[in-house]
Amino acid sequence: MSAAAHGTPGVQPPPVTTLAILHRLGPGLIIAGSIVGSGELIATTKTGAEAGFWLLWLILVGCVIKVFAQVEFGRYSLVTGRTTMDGLANVPGPRVAGRGNWIVWYWFLMFLASISQLGGIVGAVGQALAISVPLTAEGRAFNAYVETAIQRKIAATALERLPATSARPGVAGQRDSLSSLVRKLDEELAARDAAIVAEIGEDRFTQLQRRPPPPWDDRLWASLVAVGTAAILTWGRYRAVQAVSVIMVAGFTLMTVINLCLLQMHSSWGVSWREIGEGLQFRLPPAGTSPTARPVATALATFGIIGVGAAELIAYPYWCLEKGYARFAGRQDGDPDWAARAQGWMRVMRWDAWCSMFVYTFATMAFYLLGAAVLGRAGLNPERNELIQTLTAMYQPVFGAAAQALFLFGAFAVLYSTYFVANAGHARVFSDTLCVLGIVPAGEAEHRRRVRVLSGVFPLACLAVYLVVPEPAALVLLSGVMQAIMLPMLAYAALFFRYRCSDPRLAPGRGWDVCLWISAAGMLVAGVWALVSQIV
Repeated sequence: MSAAAHGTPGVQPPPVTTLAILHRLGPGLIIAGSIVGSGELIATTKTGAEAGFWLLWLILVGCVIKVFAQVEFGRYSLVTGRTTMDGLANVPGPRVAGRGNWIVWYWFLMFLASISQLGGIVGAVGQALAISVPLTAEGRAFNAYVETAIQRKIAATALERLPATSARPGVAGQRDSLSSLVRKLDEELAARDAAIVAEIGEDRFTQLQRRPPPPWDDRLWASLVAVGTAAILTWGRYRAVQAVSVIMVAGFTLMTVINLCLLQMHSSWGVSWREIGEGLQFRLPPAGTSPTARPVATALATFGIIGVGAAELIAYPYWCLEKGYARFAGRQDGDPDWAARAQGWMRVMRWDAWCSMFVYTFATMAFYLLGAAVLGRAGLNPERNELIQTLTAMYQPVFGAAAQALFLFGAFAVLYSTYFVANAGHARVFSDTLCVLGIVPAGEAEHRRRVRVLSGVFPLACLAVYLVVPEPAALVLLSGVMQAIMLPMLAYAALFFRYRCSDPRLAPGRGWDVCLWISAAGMLVAGVWALVSQIV
């Protein structure tokens, strides 16, 4: 599929001023919009909850290291005007003529896991809406119980972390207030437990890990969201996707950063420089830090989807083509000015990649620190039907009674943004893959028709996964593992694009090549480590 099929027709000179370049950004921001929902809000905070501050270094590396491969994928699309799957199908290795190769085949497996990931995302959106507007009496009772239990853990942890003796004014009053609140919440939980046991019996209550039976509210809301998204995407276009993702992600990220800053004012919850320093020392959590979880395995699964994950690396050139970068540069055959224009548009693409990297790295670090500071200290692990309620706890020390309303609005924004953008990207990549494998005919008109149909089908497929397996965190981490395993393959492809498919006139400097090889080595280590961690 050529660049002529994408973006605004016609060759255009590249922008030269900073403001003009910023005006031409967009693909990276769309990718950032598809990352923050699952990678940051769910997987990163879960890693912080399980590992504390110990794996901060791994999360930071996961954000930064893949941007070099991202730019090489973008360079390939600009030089050749072709899509990612076209390029991957030409990477050396086992293949069947006209039916793809080893990377394309594995991509199909990863794609199924990505659909599961989006199933977890739409389920989390359903949970956020079910908390905000419960549809059944059972839903209201479940929300009240979980909220009370989480408040009790937060209050008890804050009480434990208050200094035993302090000259600071108000500390004694805080201790008395927290002690009173813990007693009150204990009495409320005991009354709720008794009511549930009277209704379903002690054995059933114990089987449910001493929680009320999960209601169907989240699945009902997820169904409504999936159907609505299918309709929107069927008729949506690039500009709508870009506008929705940028606005939603920016608002919630800003609120999260503000929350982290204000958390420093609380003696029970503030993050010290010593804790940050320990988290950046390239060490693993000591034995016994998290006896009921697998923090390293969770972190490696998170590594695959934070920053630019494998799915986003593949999707990025499609958004670049749709934005028009390759089309604006024009065709290189017989055009003496092509190299200068292509260099200019490569500069725009690098700005796009690095600006989006700054955005999602900043967001990722904030989410990780909140997960470690609040969830990790309180012993709260976001999972199953309590995922969103548990994540709300990160905002309670700062925002108090308003935490739930603020968080639910923000969580809905970024989760839905991820669901929206990722489904749009999947439709484009899957359509192109069918063409690469020779299953469907090539042609721009046929491609656009397939994208429209798939944009309506995929949101419903994601919903079906969640209805069968209603565990958002597990579904997200499954995709993270599959994407982490694919990272070494994509690193190899990036090197192939750099040295076999690029135009010498667009070749980067030696420093960039060194960073690209370091990036490829890091992706190899992370992918192999993720695979081994799932086996042993």
